[in-house]
Amino acid sequence: MIKFNKSFWFGIVFSLILYGIIRILLTTGVLDDVAESTLILVCINVMLAVSLNLINGITGQFSIGHAGFMSIGAYVSAILTLNFDVPLVFALLIAGFVAALFGVLIGIPTLRLNGDYLAIATLGFGEIIRIVLLNTEYVGGASGLSGIPAETTWTTIMFFFTLLTIVVINNFIRSSHGRACIAIRENEIAAEAMGINTTLYKVIAFSLGALFAGIAGGLSAHKFYVINPGSFNFLKSFEILVMVVLGGLGSTAGSILGAIVLTLLFTALQNTPELRMIIYSVILILMMIFRPKGLLGSTGLSFMKFGKKEAKPDDVISESSSS
Repeated sequence: MIKFNKSFWFGIVFSLILYGIIRILLTTGVLDDVAESTLILVCINVMLAVSLNLINGITGQFSIGHAGFMSIGAYVSAILTLNFDVPLVFALLIAGFVAALFGVLIGIPTLRLNGDYLAIATLGFGEIIRIVLLNTEYVGGASGLSGIPAETTWTTIMFFFTLLTIVVINNFIRSSHGRACIAIRENEIAAEAMGINTTLYKVIAFSLGALFAGIAGGLSAHKFYVINPGSFNFLKSFEILVMVVLGGLGSTAGSILGAIVLTLLFTALQNTPELRMIIYSVILILMMIFRPKGLLGSTGLSFMKFGKKEAKPDDVISESSSS
């Protein structure tokens, strides 16, 4: 599935250089603790946006229950580290796989739905998870869990998992499996007629997106000490969806850019809480009027050919004919 081409290695080298520069700025004190917290929050949102883009933008499934997967990862990893002393990395991986399992369980019965109906079903899934957590004393009920070890750091954990998310999902999109997902997005009936197992690829997209959303939830829990069901409500799912749409639905690079822009915007407007939502809404409205396809449209993530469009069904047919 993973293709180690020149673009891949160039992207790895670029990421390591960026990591090194930020590491030096943090070590020398140029960037303070607030800046480090903002960086970690940006990375968490990048993971959430890129994983949701795989479901909504690439496969064409309208899901708005991503906060539900995030909450599963947050609670599972927090319980593992608090009650069972599991090392953070293992707790995050287990949390991610549990979230992926829920992605399969919710994906199979709901993937016969499309459009608004699927959106309502995934929204219901997210609310069911929230209500269950709200009424479960073992996980603290409405008060949630507190005293979670603050082990999420930019220098090690955060950078590694963010890079892993982008590499895995971007290579999946560029593989034959990703092209099958794109075919489903463009025309599901035609894709099925061409022999593509549409149910299988929808479940793969849901489970892979849920996997990284769960890991992002675990990283968030181990950064902010406290989690409660209110942190993973409909508004959180909506916030992640806005990042994807703002960057460009179907564009991995756009999802990264959308997550960075909105996170920095929210951080910059923290000192004006009474105007924050108004300014935020006005910016989004202007964005949709003058740039309805998002900041980057359908631009793909390629370091060697930055600006290359995401693969279209015609591209798949052309490449198949030439091979």
